[in-house]
Amino acid sequence: MKDMTVGALQDSPSSENGSEPSDRVLRQHLAQLTRGTSPVSMISMMQDWALHLACAPDKQMALVKQAHANWASWLSFVANGCPPEPDAQPIAPQRRDRRFVHESWSKPPYAAMAQAFLLAEDFVDQATSNVPGLSPAHDRSMTFVMRQIMDMMAPSNFPLTNPEVTGRTIEEHGANLMRGGARFLRDMHHAAEGEVPQSNHHVGQDVATTPGKVVLRTHLMELIQYEPATPSVHPEPILIVPAWIMKYYILDLSAHNSMVRYLTEQGFTVFMISWRNPDAEDKSLGMADYLDQGPMAALEHITAATAAPKVHTVGYCLGGTLLSIAAAAMARDGDDRLASMTLLAAQTDFSEPGELSLFINESKVSILEDVMAAQGYLEANQMTSAFQMMRSNDLMAWNADSTRMPARMHSEYLRHMFLKNDLAAGRYEVAGHTISLRDIRVPVFGVGTETDHIAPWASVFKVHNLTRADVTFVLTNGGHNAGVVSEPGHKRRHFQIHTTRDEDVTLSPQDWRDVAQHEDGSWWPAWAAWLWALSGKPVEPPQIARPLADAPGTYVRME
Repeated sequence: MKDMTVGALQDSPSSENGSEPSDRVLRQHLAQLTRGTSPVSMISMMQDWALHLACAPDKQMALVKQAHANWASWLSFVANGCPPEPDAQPIAPQRRDRRFVHESWSKPPYAAMAQAFLLAEDFVDQATSNVPGLSPAHDRSMTFVMRQIMDMMAPSNFPLTNPEVTGRTIEEHGANLMRGGARFLRDMHHAAEGEVPQSNHHVGQDVATTPGKVVLRTHLMELIQYEPATPSVHPEPILIVPAWIMKYYILDLSAHNSMVRYLTEQGFTVFMISWRNPDAEDKSLGMADYLDQGPMAALEHITAATAAPKVHTVGYCLGGTLLSIAAAAMARDGDDRLASMTLLAAQTDFSEPGELSLFINESKVSILEDVMAAQGYLEANQMTSAFQMMRSNDLMAWNADSTRMPARMHSEYLRHMFLKNDLAAGRYEVAGHTISLRDIRVPVFGVGTETDHIAPWASVFKVHNLTRADVTFVLTNGGHNAGVVSEPGHKRRHFQIHTTRDEDVTLSPQDWRDVAQHEDGSWWPAWAAWLWALSGKPVEPPQIARPLADAPGTYVRME
């Protein structure tokens, strides 16, 4: 396939002596100080908010009244001895806020501290929301940033104001503080050296243990074919395209929660792409290279090696976006090798991409391009701050096994998806010609997760309006990773499912929730049943010819 004619990462003009221009050097230094955040974007947002609030006397008066009411209710609460009854408390924590669930937070003086903080947090939310004249983007960003600042100031974050910490300190005679101090120094060292903490999991031993062989290798990926787990298999193999921001084995974890192992046990021949961890020499590789050397090369091999006329395809996160591009290009060119397309927490329309959009604007992308121009790629630790901020109150860290991204590819992805939304608008080009998701006719299985901060389910749901296909959609509880890795037997799992035919009336996300069927347990069996219905009668498993290496291969081990 020819190169995609999309805008690549543009090199800034060099100075007369061939060195980097001074403006780029300055922005590169700023990016190092701010960990990739654009200070100009942050300042302009705060200035916009302040000026509009200054011109909104009614909003100011409402805030004054709220501050007075908060102060009066808190004083009354304290004067009454901080009663523990929920009805007597001035404010209740949000449903997912677990910082103050310990019983010690319901007793003075800690109850007074918690209530004062929650009231202040709510006041800041009101002060940064619904300011007349403030752009929606700055409204959301300002509310989000101030919430992160407030989270840092929570009494639960300081040893002297956290009853759980003080209690443990007394019990352990300060040993807990010594352990915490050692971990703090370790984390500071990692941050100063730009290191990503190593995972405790050993690839091929603890994770990525499903037996298989590497059967194809391009510069950007290794293709793994897994050994059959049943005497016969469906004639249509499954190709999984994972995100290239992390190692593929999020979908092949331990034996009990490996999606790969589950699919092989359901009678499918499974192929998985394992992406290479690029370095500075790969800086000129773009989306076209990932398309050609990834799913397109994999499909060529699979159909040739197995003689299968059609292939089920699965894309996770960024891999799902890439798979959608491939499916649209194939449909445009009359290539009918796809039997179905499953999109796991994958966006095809980026008009409402969720909290991640707060970090992506022209100023942010520009400064990231300056960083990538200097090193040729975006390093994993240069992205962790954004994801940790999005989940700052959930005690969750971004996957330590994330991978680098080539400068050109990442610039194209940010600009053509997040900034311009070219794929959904029908402006995206493959091989010099535009593609349209409306050309996709194969059955689609979409999965969204209720608490996904990276690919919100309402955004993933937009695939209904972009394709002319029958779409079976699942909304499952959990987040971006946990909702997808939701194996049978996993406790407290539930989901909703509903199929919308191409000829059916379009449903909004809320209307869909009203008609979708509720189910307890994992959504994997429902997905397997959907795949079975689209598959032929079982046949003898295909042979693994001319393997290059044992799974999990070599690319997954690259640092």
